[in-house]
Amino acid sequence: MRLTTLMLALAAALPAAAHAATIVDNANGYTLNAAGKLVKFAALAVDDAGRIIAVGSSKAVAAKAPAGATRVDMQGKTVLPGLIDAHGHVFGLGAIATGAELYSATSLPGALQAVGDFARANPQRAWVAGNGWNQEIWKLGRFPTALELDGAVADRPALMHRVDGHAVWVNSKALALAGITHETPDPAGGKIERDEIGRPTGILVDAAMDLVNKVVPAPTEAESRAALDGALAHLAKVGLTSAHDAGIGVGEDRLFRAYADNGKLTARIYAMIGDTTADFDQLSKDGPLQSYANGLYALSAVKLYSDGALGSRGAALIAPYSDAPNTKGLLFYKNEEMLAKMDKAMKAGYQVNVHAIGDAGNHQILDAYAELLKKYPEAAAQRHRIEHAQVVAPADIPRFKTLGIIPSMQPTHATSDQNMAEQRVGPQRIKGAYAWQTFLKQGSKIACGSDFPIESPNPLAGIHAAVTRQDGSGMPAGGWYKNEAMNLLQAFRCFTLDAAYAARQEKDIGSLEAGKWADFIVTDADLFKVPAASIGKITVLQTWVAGKQVYKR
Repeated sequence: MRLTTLMLALAAALPAAAHAATIVDNANGYTLNAAGKLVKFAALAVDDAGRIIAVGSSKAVAAKAPAGATRVDMQGKTVLPGLIDAHGHVFGLGAIATGAELYSATSLPGALQAVGDFARANPQRAWVAGNGWNQEIWKLGRFPTALELDGAVADRPALMHRVDGHAVWVNSKALALAGITHETPDPAGGKIERDEIGRPTGILVDAAMDLVNKVVPAPTEAESRAALDGALAHLAKVGLTSAHDAGIGVGEDRLFRAYADNGKLTARIYAMIGDTTADFDQLSKDGPLQSYANGLYALSAVKLYSDGALGSRGAALIAPYSDAPNTKGLLFYKNEEMLAKMDKAMKAGYQVNVHAIGDAGNHQILDAYAELLKKYPEAAAQRHRIEHAQVVAPADIPRFKTLGIIPSMQPTHATSDQNMAEQRVGPQRIKGAYAWQTFLKQGSKIACGSDFPIESPNPLAGIHAAVTRQDGSGMPAGGWYKNEAMNLLQAFRCFTLDAAYAARQEKDIGSLEAGKWADFIVTDADLFKVPAASIGKITVLQTWVAGKQVYKR
């Protein structure tokens, strides 16, 4: 369904700002109790502020509901707590509709055709942008080049984001506008891919992306609002009542607050200040914001970067890449620089969440947390996180629990990366990669997400991946390193109560209990009865936030 259609569906489902007390009845309901155990219910009562009064049998709930409460008959449909994505990029999701779509391109010629078609259909655009290319599925054995992109669009600069968001593919016009030549040095934490005589090929990895990003026009207010509208519609459609936005700036913060004030923020947003000094200095003036507009928005975390991604070989490894022995990837900062950034945020009272994918990146950040939590022991209450924790040295996995660091992980990354991850790190290191069950057995709580738009935001696809270790087509048969799969209850917790815990919001969301917000979804099938292979095919029929229906299929 196109984003514009989603937005119309969302608008049609939105109720008036005020609403009466409600009894949701005749439900095949599942939730988690305070101990994280699965509990069934048939009804729940919601007060006129959107908080839950009671959950249980129809008779017990009716006895506690206010007189005159509106009854909503779920007709035996399955009702679940609203699902939470613990790592996504809201404006990035909405922006997909504004550029060339390369996620579905299965070959280089197919990608070039999509770029060319988009450029011809949008002659007014000063820059041609796109998202989602992945050279691994093209079986090239190399990155694409600027000269190849010139064949699709040569009259204007063009910039295509890799599927992982950690590399861009640009054409010759973009290289020229950015002033990138054979004499341009690699920036700290970044890499300019070059040919055999040192000329830039058109691929910029991690911090090198900033060389061209700084000359790309900023989105207009109208474009930003359209992106947010589209993203919120998409989140509601897939049953996400809350999302952790992993890195925002001043402009995004302003729009999130405006939407919350105007009743247009149809998902709870737990935002992290992005990894730039200017954004942090501006947005941290008033200190951490844990709850705004009745919990619809929070800005109490900071997102930093330790390294890049596996697909572009930017993830920092302790030993060289198995398929590229001349590189170990990239640490964005020296140890003392990383420590200073984390210290500044932690001292200011923020939850510190650091992107780390490679085993060297994870080790660097764990060492930094160990030092800082000795310096600021009270800061442990902020529940600091490592985002992704994809490839971790086996000796470092227990340190997450010991230090109280939450691994924020994305199940569909594993099923998408299976086509190249073992090539990158080899048969030994892969045993510490995407190691969900090992983390859980060590006592860690995992906060699950998708890293949308890099992966689909559909949390049911994420639960499917967590349980089966298979992609949407059921591959590989039997699951990829199935010993690290979660059981269904573990996966459900990671997308509900434990994701809420990772934002210090478990007292308000993550389960359906008296006193919490009435954030829930209605589905066409029973998550706890369908075969595991069918979990990703479950359809969300309704999405409710604070007792208001924000989506209806």
